[in-house]
Amino acid sequence: MSVWFITGAARGLGAHLTREALRRGHHVVATAREARAVTAAFPDEPEALLPVPLDVTDEEQAHAAAQAAVARFGRIDVLVNNAGRGLLGAVEEASDAEVRAVYETNVFGLLTVVRAVAPVLRRQRTGQIVNLSSVGGFVGSPGWGLYNSTKFAVEGISEALRAELAPLGITVTVVEPGYFRTDFLDSSSLHLVDRRLDDYADGPVGQMRQRAASVNHAQPGDPAKAAAAVIDAVDSGRAPLRLQLGRDAVRAVEGKIETVRRELAEWRELAESTDHDDVRAG
Repeated sequence: MSVWFITGAARGLGAHLTREALRRGHHVVATAREARAVTAAFPDEPEALLPVPLDVTDEEQAHAAAQAAVARFGRIDVLVNNAGRGLLGAVEEASDAEVRAVYETNVFGLLTVVRAVAPVLRRQRTGQIVNLSSVGGFVGSPGWGLYNSTKFAVEGISEALRAELAPLGITVTVVEPGYFRTDFLDSSSLHLVDRRLDDYADGPVGQMRQRAASVNHAQPGDPAKAAAAVIDAVDSGRAPLRLQLGRDAVRAVEGKIETVRRELAEWRELAESTDHDDVRAG
C-alpha cells in the first residue's frame, strides 16, 4: 500500500488515476483548485482518500498540501504531476499573456509541487515522481507549438531530475500520452488563442484547429486503461524514464526517432567537422 499525491485529481486522467489507485488499496491525496471538486467526483470519500485544495501555481498552498498529506498518512510515496493546461494556435498568434498562462501551470506549477514534495521523498530515501507530459513533449506539431514547448520543458526537467534523485532512492518517470478520451479538448482545459491570422487558416494550423474540434470525445485512448498502465509501471518497481501511452503516441515517437537518426547520418560529417583540429586528430 502506497500513498499517492495526485494533482488535478478531480477530472480527466487525474480522476481515473485516483479511482484506480483507491481500487488497488492505495491511499490518495487528491488535489484540485477546489477540494470540493474532488469530493463531488468521489462522493463516498473513503478513508483512504484525502481531498486537498491546491492551485499548483501557489507555492504556499503546495507546501501546505504536502504537509497535510504527511500529517494524515505519514508519508508520500508517489507524486503525480497531472494538472495541466492546453493552448492551441500558431506560435506567432499567441499573446504574451496566453503563453505565460500555459507556462505557469505546465512548467512553473509542476516545479512548485516538486519543490514542495521532494523534501518528503528525500527524507524517506524512497519515492517515485510521475510527470505528465504528452507525445507533444517529444514530437512538435503545428498549432501546438507553445503547448509543445511546455511539455518539452517537462521532459528536460524530468530527465535531469531522474539523474539527480536516483542516488537518493527516488525514481522519476515522464508519461507521454497520445490522444485520450478526456475533456482535455474542452474549453475547461484547452485554451484557443484569441488572435487568428488569415495566413494560417488554410494551412496545417487551421487543419489542426478543425481536427481538435472533430476528435473531441472521440479520441482513441481509454483514460481508465491509461491510469491502470501508469500504476502498473509504478508498482512494478522499475518504471522507465519515458512511458508512452497509446498506439498513436508509440507511432509518433518511432517516427521522430527515425527522422532524427536519418538526419544525424546525413549531416554527421558536417556536425563533426566543427571540433578543434587537435580534438579531431585525437
